[in-house]
Amino acid sequence: MQTEIFLSDLQLSKILSKSPQSLRNERQEGRGLPYYKIGRCVRYKLSEVMRILEGHRVAPGHQEEK
Repeated sequence: MQTEIFLSDLQLSKILSKSPQSLRNERQEGRGLPYYKIGRCVRYKLSEVMRILEGHRVAPGHQEEK
């Protein structure tokens, strides 16, 4: 059985090199990554974050699609 890992704003901000406030602003504007509300806490599922980041991968030598 695999346990899911959930990240706080602070943990995700370090991964993305964004401030926690930027993540909050994106949520309020309806943008950004999907998240979970657990009581008053906001958490991001690591597996979802990694899947989304993988979708933005650019392989060297390949032209980006527009």
